Parts: sequence; structure tokens; C-alpha cells
Amino acid sequence: MWRWLPSRCAICQDWPNGPLCEACISCFAQPQHRCSGCALPLNTNAQQCSNCIACPPPLDLCLAAVPYAWPWVDLIARFKFQQQAGWSSALATLMLSTPWAEDAIERAELVLPIPLSPQRLAERGYNQSWQLAKRLSPDKADADLLLRTRDTPSQRHLPRTERLTNLLGAFAVEPMRAATLRGKRVVLVDDVMTSGASMYTAARTLRQAGATHISGLVLARTE
Repeated sequence: MWRWLPSRCAICQDWPNGPLCEACISCFAQPQHRCSGCALPLNTNAQQCSNCIACPPPLDLCLAAVPYAWPWVDLIARFKFQQQAGWSSALATLMLSTPWAEDAIERAELVLPIPLSPQRLAERGYNQSWQLAKRLSPDKADADLLLRTRDTPSQRHLPRTERLTNLLGAFAVEPMRAATLRGKRVVLVDDVMTSGASMYTAARTLRQAGATHISGLVLARTE
């Protein structure tokens, strides 16, 4: 007969606990003042960084739950590359606790994940961004509206300019459902934001299809 065992916090190993204990969340997921355009941390009271002021991004708002640093790097790797999709619930809860995130989702009509190419999806077995999106808002999440039209080389080791070039034409809106986006507020969901190339390219595609307000919500932001 199986015996129920209490779980341990993945960070401090304390138990009995949930997958992430309140003490570790308080310690490692403190809200930061971030640029509203690209979610980079700001050391001033300004709302946007100088780069976003000079060259406004295609997002109306960009939010990030945690920095892409320990311990989140390890947990995201488990979630993304080690077939541990069950992490989506705890990580989505972390994202919802980000200032303004819950409001952005409540006001949006669509919550869309950054899509994977069919090749990448077959390799990984699931789209981690979709796992997060459907936890964030089951009623508004849609995995079939924004499409990945072609596979692209990994972005991880490319400089920013090459990342942007790498993604040109990589996203499209499902042609039979393009009217769905007209006049709509959208939240774009991804697990990690590095240069912003994927998020920005996807946002431009949605904007061209008629979306009027686009927020980006990511679990972790590189700094």
C-alpha cells in the first residue's frame, strides 16, 4: 500500500512543505522595480529604462516574476528540459504574485504562450510556456492562435542582433482565426526572457493582426 509522504521545498529541502516554501519565496522572489517596457531592473524611480524610452518596445507592459539566477535557473531547467511539467502550477502561482500580473490577466481577453516549432515540441514533449499559460488563466489561454511557422537555431548563444534576425518570419497568426485578435487585449507568456527577441517578434505579429494592448509576462528575466 502506498504511504503518503510530505513533500520537500525544492530549494531548502524543508518538509513537510509544498514544492516551494513561503520562506524561500520571500527570500528569493522579492518584487523588484523593473522597466515597464522590458522588465529589466531599475535603480531609479523611472518607469522605463533609457533604451525603452529611446526605442519603445512593441509591448505595452512587460512583467517578470524573478531574476534568471539561482535557485530559479535550476528549477526552470527541471521544468523545461527534464520532463517535469508538474512544476507549472507552482511556477504559475509565482508569476501571478508579480505586481500587476493578476490585473493584466484579468483585463486581457486572450492569454497566449510563445509557441514552439513542431520539431522542438516533438523533442521536448510539451511547450513549457503553454503549461504556464493554461495555469495562469484556463479560460483565456489559447495554444492555437499564435503559431511558430519555422524552426530556428537555439537563441541561447546568439547576440541580440542575431537573435532578432533569427526570428524574422518565425511567428504567424492562425489565418482562419485572425479576426479573433482585432481590438483585443492580450497577455503573452514565456518562461525566460533574455534579449526579448522572441517576445518582441511575437508581439509585433499580434499587433499587425489587430491586437490593441499586449502585455508580456515571463517567469524569469536575465539581468
